[in-house]
Amino acid sequence: MTIGKGSTWGSAIPRPADLDVVHSDADLAEALSDGAEDAQVAIQGGDLWRTMGGRALGDRAELQRMPIDLVDVTLDDGAVRTSVAHVVARESTDRGGIWRGPVVAVMNAEWVGEFDVAPRGHPNDGRVELVRLDPTVGLRQRIAIGRRMRTGSHLPHPGITVRPVRQHTVEFDRPLVVRIDGRPAGRSATVSLRVRPDAAHVLT
Repeated sequence: MTIGKGSTWGSAIPRPADLDVVHSDADLAEALSDGAEDAQVAIQGGDLWRTMGGRALGDRAELQRMPIDLVDVTLDDGAVRTSVAHVVARESTDRGGIWRGPVVAVMNAEWVGEFDVAPRGHPNDGRVELVRLDPTVGLRQRIAIGRRMRTGSHLPHPGITVRPVRQHTVEFDRPLVVRIDGRPAGRSATVSLRVRPDAAHVLT
């Protein structure tokens, strides 16, 4: 059951003897894909880990078992990929990257690297935050937005729209560079997503 307002998230369990520890969002997504959603996986790095509190495992005998949503992502090639943290689509570097054109972030986590992109993002609320930067926003404003994004103070902004979605398809005028959980996924003119609530558990 996805988390509700005021609800306790997760539960304490004894530390498993066969614990698998991963250190990035992409590695966690890989560990939880292919029907392995019930694997005993702990995360110790990445943006989802930071969103979940960034707690070190150490030698604790008891860990927190946290339910999370997974996101099915489909690009132009038709392949379905699993995301745990975020999907970012932008122009290629030779066209200006994040500094020109549209930028779209699908946020299951709160952070993308050092940027607090979705301050309201939660990995177990049954939805993702769809964050869109209008392509008409100029370079100077983008630099200012980037500075404020480090503290999550970039919202509200007339050039940024944020909406919660559970299933959605974003279409672009031409293929953009897509990264899923920080890993390159190629170029695509569409990004289709479907949230799977309570699809997996992560240990912290």
